[in-house]
Amino acid sequence: MIENITRYNFWNGNAPELGFPRTSYTDNLERYIGNRLIKVLVGQRRSGKSYIMRQLAWHLISKGTPTNNILYINKEYIEYQFLQSHDDLEQLFIEYKTRLAPQGKIYLFIDEVQYIDQWERFVNSHSQDFTEQCEIFLSGSNSKLLSGELATLLSGRYVQFEILPYSFAEYCGISNIPQNRDSYLRYIHTGGMPELFNLPDEDMKRNYISSLKDTIMLRDIVQRYKIKEAKLLEDIFCYLINNAASLISITNIIHWFDSKKRKTNYETLSAYIGYLKNSFLIHQVERYNIRGKEAIAGNQKYYANDLSYKNYLYSGVGYGDGWLLENAVFLELKRKGYAVWAGNIERHEVDFVAKRGDETIYCQVALSLNEAKTYEREYNALKSIPDHFRKYVVTLDDYPIPSDEGIEHLCPWQIP
Repeated sequence: MIENITRYNFWNGNAPELGFPRTSYTDNLERYIGNRLIKVLVGQRRSGKSYIMRQLAWHLISKGTPTNNILYINKEYIEYQFLQSHDDLEQLFIEYKTRLAPQGKIYLFIDEVQYIDQWERFVNSHSQDFTEQCEIFLSGSNSKLLSGELATLLSGRYVQFEILPYSFAEYCGISNIPQNRDSYLRYIHTGGMPELFNLPDEDMKRNYISSLKDTIMLRDIVQRYKIKEAKLLEDIFCYLINNAASLISITNIIHWFDSKKRKTNYETLSAYIGYLKNSFLIHQVERYNIRGKEAIAGNQKYYANDLSYKNYLYSGVGYGDGWLLENAVFLELKRKGYAVWAGNIERHEVDFVAKRGDETIYCQVALSLNEAKTYEREYNALKSIPDHFRKYVVTLDDYPIPSDEGIEHLCPWQIP
């Protein structure tokens, strides 16, 4: 077993590929190193979790951890296919300790852990075994397995980090270009999936995104949940992507299918949308009553996990750059650690109410404020909010716009 996996580890001078440094994640994760909490990275398949785990391992090595004290496992690689159950994982761990004889704390990284049956038995045992020092890092591509069920499986012994595709700052860093309006437009017309930056032309990028979408739907949804209507699943995904940033309800979707002579029902649609959320293809945003400080039942907004799905798969159904911008701003707020709602106050809709700890900010998003009616609409919505939390209008206007009654103008790459 050890010979099979050596090339994926840092032993004997091996140097596994680390990829583009994602310091916004690794710097945050490094703050949590040095305790028995299980660190769990979740996010869509191919969003960069494996690279971040290897970057963390390399950080430990650069700080003096012996390479033999780090074991990296990636269940997606064929060399790890022998790991089918927690018993297999235990046998590998025993052989690793016997063959490499690590002294002191062991750092164990397990990528796509959900494919190992009853993995939690192994993880719970070794993370809490006070006769050995073992710090564990996990990743997974299904939020139900590694979120809703996690509290039960790991009994509150974990911290969770959601990994998103490349941000605009990362896009500019890997592309070696400045952050400005032109580069931001290129970013929202492409997307942030890391593999896109290794592909030389648009056809290859389109084929890659299509195959990625198919893989997620087949492996993370159809097979896991044993669903029977795969075409309906994709049609729902297409509908949500093409209506991103719009207030919609499941009833709206049923009516849309009825107009296409397709019969479905509330329960099926609700379940399928849940599966798309669990696999991180889409994000659901609840409405929030700003004055009443409570969630509003009914219509919700949905955003794509990456704009590449819109740009490469469903670009024929038109919506403008303003909707792409709103989706991108939503993802940036999530990267910054905000919990996000769609705000409502009296007659006004506020694009985002974002909360992080004790901090709350309000954001309106528009492509430009060149037209007076746009300026009035965006600023009046924020002026109607009676509290004193910070309020922003986010646009691609790359010239200074003065503060208006305390409301600040930002470009999307300046979100705090």
